[in-house]
Amino acid sequence: MKSQSQRGAAILTAMLTVVLVATLAASALWQQWRAVEVEAAERGRTQSGWVLTGALDWARLILREDARKGGADHLAEPWAVPLEQARLSTFLAADRSDALAADETQDAFLSGQIIDLQSRLNVTNLIQSGKVDEPSRLAFTRLFDLLNLPASELALMIENLLLVQDTSIASRSNMALPLAPQELDQLTWLGLSPRSLASLRPHVTLLPVRTPVNLNTAAPEVIYACVEAFEMADASRFVRARELSHLTTLSEASKIAGSAGARFTEAEHGVATRFFEVRGILQVEQTLVQEQSLVQRNGMEVKTLARKRGALAPGAPLQ
Repeated sequence: MKSQSQRGAAILTAMLTVVLVATLAASALWQQWRAVEVEAAERGRTQSGWVLTGALDWARLILREDARKGGADHLAEPWAVPLEQARLSTFLAADRSDALAADETQDAFLSGQIIDLQSRLNVTNLIQSGKVDEPSRLAFTRLFDLLNLPASELALMIENLLLVQDTSIASRSNMALPLAPQELDQLTWLGLSPRSLASLRPHVTLLPVRTPVNLNTAAPEVIYACVEAFEMADASRFVRARELSHLTTLSEASKIAGSAGARFTEAEHGVATRFFEVRGILQVEQTLVQEQSLVQRNGMEVKTLARKRGALAPGAPLQ
């Protein structure tokens, strides 16, 4: 009986030893797999960063070459043509290394575009020297009405923009002031609802300085908003006319406006652009990485003011 108990204990000990060894081996294997996955993800993130940085440099070169020619900025220029999704290998040299060729077993696709940010109403224009700029307020009011957005949200946003600039209010009343927004999404801090922001996104921007609307690139909704005498039909007719021949001066805009009451001023309107957004989208298998960069062009100098990068879920809308 004692011998049987000893044999049972020995079998139980052996089984426990096997379980312990299997557990340790599984743990070690999992840790090794996790380390490999982390390293692969970090390598992919770094490589994506290199590719998107190269795409940004390419876009800056295009804008610099466009500046070399001078003149107005319009939608028939090379910078305005989007880069459709293309296999990354098509951008590589013919004599690439074997290691690089091995990496091509994973399909990688690059796409992107350059957007004229002065084709939109600039939120910064609303407040100038601590006061509400009336032409800009009227333009935003017309846009809100066109999009059926609450006028109360516009009033609240303007009020908060005034508070952001008037720091003396905080010192007098000890009240907490809203933070100054640095990008479009942060306008919700100033009173815009997410729904209103989504409707406004294609038509407004937030730039560091006051900017006029480029009449060569603005959508009919924006032209309607910034030209007080226009109805939507007038704005649509204006866009069709400029597609036949882009504008080189504001006087040409007056000629094709077709309305004696339409007034164009250099403070509110223009035919050239200094601020652009560069978007690059890299897809590797099921992973999408998008980068948005704000660039400013002064003469031949094109500098990057801000960059934002993030992963997108498959099928998610691009911002």
